[in-house]
Amino acid sequence: MAVRLPRPHRDDLRIAPAGLLGGLLLWGIGLGMRTSGDPLVLWAGHWPVLLPLAVTAGCEALRRTRPRTALLVGTAAVAGDTVTQGNLATLVMFTDLVYAGVLYSPAASARRVLWSTGLLTVAATLAPLAVWREPEALLIGAVTGIVTFGPAATGWIVRNHREAADAAQLRAEQTALLAEKDRVQAVTAERARMARELHDVVAGHLSAIAIHSTAALSLDDAATTRQALAVIRENSVEGLAEMRRLIGILRAGPAEDVPAATPTLDGLAALVASARAGGLDVELVADHGKVPAPVGLAAYRIVQESLTNALKHGGEGRVRVAVREHGAALSAVVTSSYAGRDAPRAPGSGTGLIGMRERAVLLGGTFAAGPEDGRWTVRAVLPLTGPEGESA
Repeated sequence: MAVRLPRPHRDDLRIAPAGLLGGLLLWGIGLGMRTSGDPLVLWAGHWPVLLPLAVTAGCEALRRTRPRTALLVGTAAVAGDTVTQGNLATLVMFTDLVYAGVLYSPAASARRVLWSTGLLTVAATLAPLAVWREPEALLIGAVTGIVTFGPAATGWIVRNHREAADAAQLRAEQTALLAEKDRVQAVTAERARMARELHDVVAGHLSAIAIHSTAALSLDDAATTRQALAVIRENSVEGLAEMRRLIGILRAGPAEDVPAATPTLDGLAALVASARAGGLDVELVADHGKVPAPVGLAAYRIVQESLTNALKHGGEGRVRVAVREHGAALSAVVTSSYAGRDAPRAPGSGTGLIGMRERAVLLGGTFAAGPEDGRWTVRAVLPLTGPEGESA
């Protein structure tokens, strides 16, 4: 299979004929670099100058796509030009080939060109001085440095600047990608947090409303209906208050105050009283001191969701809520009768256990829920110190 060589760059295709035309112009007016009587001139006359000129101009077309090949061939051409009367355009184009050989070649080749031109400049300076022992001999080294090492050093400097710019651009792109990733993760985490809050706030009140409205519709008893309607109204009012609080948090700007306080463990008694009004026989055991706000909120929501699940899924019997402080951790345990119903008394989203587990894990705690000794047990252990607890 034939390998297709890269096409020359369009700018190089302009540089090549421009250099050739410039050299032809100098040749046409008879302007050379050396006279025919110069001892270095082996081929006198104007015509021998054209071959190195044409070869060097052809190499200019390959200065980007094949820089090493162009430099090697160009070096041979300029060496041939030194034994003719010479053409300034050939020498100028050669300096550009040296520059391009360092700028566009692989890094190893670029370093070799730089070192080679440096050593050549040193040799061209010291050797003539040692042979002729005249200060004018230093001019040979100066000219050699201008023609070879100067363009190579310039190409190396430009190459380093380009690589630094590319590296800076890559770092900027990586930083932008990481920032976007962090933003997406932050949005996802906030969405999950608000989903947990909405579920915990709405589920309990709406479950109580659904269960008691069903009872009010199915039982033909005025006292029972009146009691159910009272529970429905109480849960509706409390649910609306919680929803207004959450909506206020969502609408509040960075410098605005949160419109209502976040639930704490001090509200467990009122939560249990509301559950009792909803028909649950609840016993509360609380033994704890002041806890960090995130821990208190997590424990409150876990108890709230557990009572909601007991109302929807549990059987007859007492529900026991125990919130105790054990050393550097707070435990919340809720046990209820395990009825094993095929269908709950009120519909749910099915994300309650997931939300409780997420709350515990975010604080570095543990969570478990399931049948235990014939009763449904929810058990959460939340550390009082940690990445979230200490900041509260």
